[in-house]
Amino acid sequence: MTTTIAGGRAARRQTMRRIRPRRSPAVPLLLAVWAGAAGVIWLWWNNTPSLADTASKWLAAGRITGLLAGYLMALVVLQMARVPALERRVGSDRVARWHAMSGRYTLSLVVAHVVLTMYGYALQAGLAFGDIVQQTIDSINQLPDMGKAAIGTGILVVIGLISMGPVRRRIPYDLWYHVHLLTYVATFMTFWHQLSTGNEFVVEPLAKTAWYALYGTVTALVVWYRILTPIRLNMRHRLRVEAVIEEAPGVASVLMSGRKLHRMGAEAGQFFRWRFLAPGMRFSSHPYSLSAAPRPNMLRITVKAAGDHSSALRDLEPGTRVWAEGPYGAMTAGKRSRGKVLLVAGGVGITPMRALFETLPAAAGDLTLLYRANSTQDLALWDELASIAEERGARLMYAVNSPEGERPDISPDTLRRKIPDIDEHDVFLCGPPGFAQQVYEALRGAGVPTRRIHHESFEM
Repeated sequence: MTTTIAGGRAARRQTMRRIRPRRSPAVPLLLAVWAGAAGVIWLWWNNTPSLADTASKWLAAGRITGLLAGYLMALVVLQMARVPALERRVGSDRVARWHAMSGRYTLSLVVAHVVLTMYGYALQAGLAFGDIVQQTIDSINQLPDMGKAAIGTGILVVIGLISMGPVRRRIPYDLWYHVHLLTYVATFMTFWHQLSTGNEFVVEPLAKTAWYALYGTVTALVVWYRILTPIRLNMRHRLRVEAVIEEAPGVASVLMSGRKLHRMGAEAGQFFRWRFLAPGMRFSSHPYSLSAAPRPNMLRITVKAAGDHSSALRDLEPGTRVWAEGPYGAMTAGKRSRGKVLLVAGGVGITPMRALFETLPAAAGDLTLLYRANSTQDLALWDELASIAEERGARLMYAVNSPEGERPDISPDTLRRKIPDIDEHDVFLCGPPGFAQQVYEALRGAGVPTRRIHHESFEM
């Protein structure tokens, strides 16, 4: 059995009102980040006296690594705050990559700060490198706020360890997610020693004020967008499970009802983080894309069973309360710059593509969807896609393995043969990383500029 979501024309009218091609603010934001880092380095340089001995040099190196670590830690938390300007304009997957990279640099700087500073103190006390551990213990016992900083540093190390690729792939998503939230605790614990022991903040009141403003602003954004905004959204719209319907082997759609859902600000191509208040699922929050444009009283997600949480969705009972956070994601109609559009979906990546296929305004023949799956039985939502294609005069193509298991050829030559004017298209791409990389390279080989290939990973 498959679902049928009607109302495509109304959804397209709503999308048409929202289409305003927007430039990503990524470059200005990165420039602002580098300007802030330059300001931190200037603060250190302005407050660093002549380095007369070896101990002073080590301590100066410890101070600059500590200052940069404190600055980056605020940015790491900011990237977790789910600020709409980042999540919906830059893109959730890009922000996630920034967060992961910033986290690695922050942890490296924190470790360097501890080692360099403690070695500098040890040299001042006439000790050797091997006495760093004892020097660290003494500093924790003697200096203000160092005990809290040590706990925060330990938390950061644990978070860094479980976020390493080999470890991350072997632990449950929920465990990684909830441990990752301890970043807030680590940031709070390490903040205070920066002000009480940092030379720059002791001698420069303006620097201390700027540091309070930085961390205060980030804290306010976290509280607003991670706590207050979701509470307001869910109190207003009151989502509940309406039905769960199997779409294909291992693929199910969850229909959710609520109040004035079209006013949630969601667009086709976006996703929410969903928490279903059912036994065993209350403490799990996972990202799933909308597989249809929002209706006034209905939302739908379509999910492939790939883990405990996604497998449990098929057992949800009608009436189950739903807690949603979002919408997130930048792969929306606003990315389009040309009249012709190609949508490429791999596997369950069809969910945001189905919503875009329904809503992207396009003339007959200007919209094409290419759907890659292992077999025709795995083509979830196919009946809906065929109906949309017929109604809109759009092209619908699929690429599945041969009966012998041979994979279809998705190469530059094949794409040019199937879509001769492909270099005049905007392309929206969603699927597993390996598939997305293969298609991206084929699109580039077929002449599609990078700026017109819009991709957002759904594995978050």
